[in-house]
Amino acid sequence: MAQNTPKHKIKDSVFTNLFQDKKYLLRLYKALHPEDSNVTEDDIKDVTIKHILVDAEIKVLYQEDEDNIIGQYIIFCKVYNEQRNKYGQTKNAVTETIRICKNRNVLKEYLESKEQEVVDIMMTLFDDEQVLEAYAEDIKNSEARENARIMLKNGRITVEEIPSFFPKLTLEDAKELEAEVMQLV
Repeated sequence: MAQNTPKHKIKDSVFTNLFQDKKYLLRLYKALHPEDSNVTEDDIKDVTIKHILVDAEIKVLYQEDEDNIIGQYIIFCKVYNEQRNKYGQTKNAVTETIRICKNRNVLKEYLESKEQEVVDIMMTLFDDEQVLEAYAEDIKNSEARENARIMLKNGRITVEEIPSFFPKLTLEDAKELEAEVMQLV
């Protein structure tokens, strides 16, 4: 279930990294303001990514367009989603996303110049998410163990029934719980 959930932090982090570079920020600005054709990198020195994102939200641009940096970023995200669905949260999904995008000339210059940095960003966020998922799983297992222990202690369930009522617990877990309950009595 968790692997099918979009990882917005990963995409947001790549987005932020991409547009910290003035060259790409200028391309984003021009995509959002095609009427301002004479703007230069120096002209947008006081423009923050936040200002530009407000414009993006107002214009609600959401289409693939390889000639447009926003469209390229959208393609990058879609390729990443496809690869994550295919390979899960793995380095292979990240490297395949980058390879496919470079082959399709999507954010190619950026990905070639900062490939390792993009991999590191995405893998660090994978690691953080995996730690959080493992912690959530530990909490679920602890709750299951505690509930099974209470039911066992009160005679509402047998050791053999524990795995069917609590699928996360094995028969071996149930026997450990029985030993703990016996020591408490």
